[in-house]
Amino acid sequence: MNAPVVVVLGASAGGVQALSTIVAGLPEDLDAAVFVVLHIPAQSPSRLRDILARRSRLPVSPARDGEPIRAGRIIVATPDRHLMLDEGAVRVTRGPKESRSRPSIDVLFRSAAASCGRRAIGVVLTGLLDDGSAGLWAIKDRGGIALVQSPETCEQPSMPESAIRYVDVDAVVALDEMASEIVARVRSAAAASKVEAPAVSERMKVENLIAREGNGMRAGSLELGAKTSYTCPECHGALVQIKEGRLVRFRCHTGHAFTIRSLLADVTDAIDTALWDTLRAIEERILILRQIEQMAVDDGATEQAQAAGERAKAADERVEALRELLRDGQTFQHLPDDYR
Repeated sequence: MNAPVVVVLGASAGGVQALSTIVAGLPEDLDAAVFVVLHIPAQSPSRLRDILARRSRLPVSPARDGEPIRAGRIIVATPDRHLMLDEGAVRVTRGPKESRSRPSIDVLFRSAAASCGRRAIGVVLTGLLDDGSAGLWAIKDRGGIALVQSPETCEQPSMPESAIRYVDVDAVVALDEMASEIVARVRSAAAASKVEAPAVSERMKVENLIAREGNGMRAGSLELGAKTSYTCPECHGALVQIKEGRLVRFRCHTGHAFTIRSLLADVTDAIDTALWDTLRAIEERILILRQIEQMAVDDGATEQAQAAGERAKAADERVEALRELLRDGQTFQHLPDDYR
């Protein structure tokens, strides 16, 4: 039996409604396997499978490692696990996060690109930042089809806008037309799959190996690009820069991967956390000095009490600049959605 066409859907903020709309429009005789990644908090149970099952004419199930890829089914990623496709089977892994996410859209799309070639159809839907752009680029690199939800129909347009900016997409489609577009593209992908796909790049092989096995160092992550002066916000390892067309990404030696926007977001969060930790430590020192001052007063040690009080007052005055920095929203503001 011929391997089926594979449709991979990726969404983030606003994705539940978008995915529900799409699966409701897919016919029960769809000659393709459908795989879904929605950004899900690691510690929260996901109800996505149940939500989609109520709207879909196709059976919907959570991803299970090792199950075969079969047409006419929808498989949904589970919390804190990457969903991958490899050699005709589903893979569920706990590899390094990509773009701050596990499951990651890029991981699913890149594995579909490598294993399915021209049989892969990637669909980037509503969401924040830019997860999905690198994976959609990989699908196009192997001759697959790239579809993007039109930003005007997105609850959050950042992910589609990034995909349009960096990938030579085949179509930008309104949400209510996406299901019929997918059906039409399944037929064209099946016909196109008779032509041999471009070879899988060594970089794609290495990145899929990292997501599958979690050992970036052994897989060769440091050979993926030029070394940078940046460090990984997740593990503080060295980052290398990967460039694909105009798309710039980063990966550390342990395997964590970032787009430039997700790297900025993580670094900004790290600065915010570090500054609040610093403020807490300084204020703790002020409280200790105040206690020493009071103990000295109780003991009648006027000189020591005065010295401790002056130090506490000076520290409180100097730390006001740090408080002002933390109150300044501009310092921690993310890039606008129309950033180029």
